[in-house]
Amino acid sequence: MPQVLEFSDVVVRRNARNIVDHLTWIINDDERWVVLGPNGAGKTTVLQMADTLLHPTAGTVTILGERLGRTDVFELRPRIGFASSAMARRVPPEETVLNVVLTAAYSVLGRWREDYEDIDERRALRVLAEWKLDHLADRTFGTLSDGEQKRVQIARAVMTDPELLLLDEPTASLDLGAREELLMLLSGYAQAPTTPAMIMVTHHVEEIPVGFTHVLLLRDGQAVAAGPIRETLTADALTDTFGVPIRLTEDDGRFAARAAQPVAVS
Repeated sequence: MPQVLEFSDVVVRRNARNIVDHLTWIINDDERWVVLGPNGAGKTTVLQMADTLLHPTAGTVTILGERLGRTDVFELRPRIGFASSAMARRVPPEETVLNVVLTAAYSVLGRWREDYEDIDERRALRVLAEWKLDHLADRTFGTLSDGEQKRVQIARAVMTDPELLLLDEPTASLDLGAREELLMLLSGYAQAPTTPAMIMVTHHVEEIPVGFTHVLLLRDGQAVAAGPIRETLTADALTDTFGVPIRLTEDDGRFAARAAQPVAVS
């Protein structure tokens, strides 16, 4: 089980505050991790370091065998797939869905003067079909629903066969139908033997796809717990993470959480 990501005593400090506070964390190539925690816990900061977009203040981050700060991130980034709402806002709304995915081959957003081979276009069309988007290939990105845009982002992220796939709140803002459709696709992808290591950030246990194997619980930049999901994702751990007594249930591999008792309103 080769390591694809290692955080060793990592600190990210901003304005005299540790956003990430002495985090040690290892991910192997056959693991699918979900990162859970309240707003401000440091989840997105952790993902930005995993995508080489942010360097730690202290400690070391090693990605795919390369130490951040001692490697050319522009050579490393094509080996990492990243999907986030922030990236979606940078996609030209008039770009076709096919081109949004195809341009991942050059790590650009928006087609300009690049030359693509037939194999690139065939690969893009195959990825679109896998994410139930092939019928939208000629539509412009700006005309898609939120759920469709989320799936296009993920299709773009997997276009280059990454060795590490990062998903920042892929189901945020989706209605129930769109959320469940995306979770079903993510579950199938997570369980495929050729799928790379994955990290998915979310706020809600209900959004953890079946097939994810591990969980990291963050609070105030520190790891509350980390490990195999069935051992680590407990009511007590969620209570410590979110600061509210939590009751956790599971049904067919899907989780649900709610307050264990009414929360007093002051």
